[in-house]
Amino acid sequence: MTYPETITSVEQLEDLLAVPTPELVEFMRRLDGDIMILGIAGKIGVSLGHQAVNAIRAAGVTKRVIGVSRFSDPASRELLESWGVETIACDLMDREAVQQLPKVKNVIFMAGRKFGTDGSEHLTWAMNVLLPYWVGEYFRESNVVVFSTGCVYPLATVESCGCDESVAPAPVGEYSQSCLGRERVFEYCARTFGTKVLLFRLNYAVDLRYGVLHDIAMDIANNRPVNNTVGYFNVIWQGDVTANALRALEMCDNPPAILNVTGPETASVAKTARTMGGIMGLPVTFRGEPGNLCYLNDAGLMCRKFGYPHVSLEQMIRWQAAWIANGGISIGKPTHFEVNNGKF
Repeated sequence: MTYPETITSVEQLEDLLAVPTPELVEFMRRLDGDIMILGIAGKIGVSLGHQAVNAIRAAGVTKRVIGVSRFSDPASRELLESWGVETIACDLMDREAVQQLPKVKNVIFMAGRKFGTDGSEHLTWAMNVLLPYWVGEYFRESNVVVFSTGCVYPLATVESCGCDESVAPAPVGEYSQSCLGRERVFEYCARTFGTKVLLFRLNYAVDLRYGVLHDIAMDIANNRPVNNTVGYFNVIWQGDVTANALRALEMCDNPPAILNVTGPETASVAKTARTMGGIMGLPVTFRGEPGNLCYLNDAGLMCRKFGYPHVSLEQMIRWQAAWIANGGISIGKPTHFEVNNGKF
């Protein structure tokens, strides 16, 4: 695919995020059953639903894509339905409501809580641990891809090249601990009910309206020092994330399979910021002493299974710098990538 030099509108961005890869189209031809996305109204879910519908149409097959959420913002529901996603309004924290959902062969679980955990730990644990049991119990006969996070791993040094799937979890802080709790609950459901599960450990998706690159570019644009306390990171284009999440339905297993999902490069905060500053024509300053303990994941297994991400780190940096420089919108949800003490 030929990519544009810049992305100049939300509509162009949404369309680009939802372009199905040839591999995803072929996957849809052999996938058995419909797809349900639980928690679809979140940052990644809307693009996932859009891409799934596009891939099904390109494959020339008939499948339902069902998106479930509270839909507190009606605009996201209208947008999804305009693309061909069937929607169901449901509070997933209501166990009885979950049990009224139609059963489907393939489920992608995206519900969860991160932002605002510090001070509301009880709600984070309920959403990240209690809710997964209700879903795992009810959809016991489905293939379930469970969105998780690379934050369940211990912090890694840049020399280590990050944690691969064989590294034992050692989460720092209550958010990360609750995410491991979510994984353990789905593992329990798999072992108890025979459910096939894949734990999709992601860090960090890039959408231009949010993400690590967005946070760095916003600091530069607003003449703020870039936080260099956590000096390195991994990122991956959100369109690659969603394509891999759909294809991961084929990897669900019992006991649960694990897949790290991120870019293969270890990116430097300082180098990325200076590159962006050059593109934007703005000076770059830093704050904090560069640290060597970061959330870094090894994406080798992902690349072997699905190939190298279609959008490179260099391309993402160029797009992101131009997006912010040209006044592109932000959804106002920082990633807190510079946090390595677990307090989100």
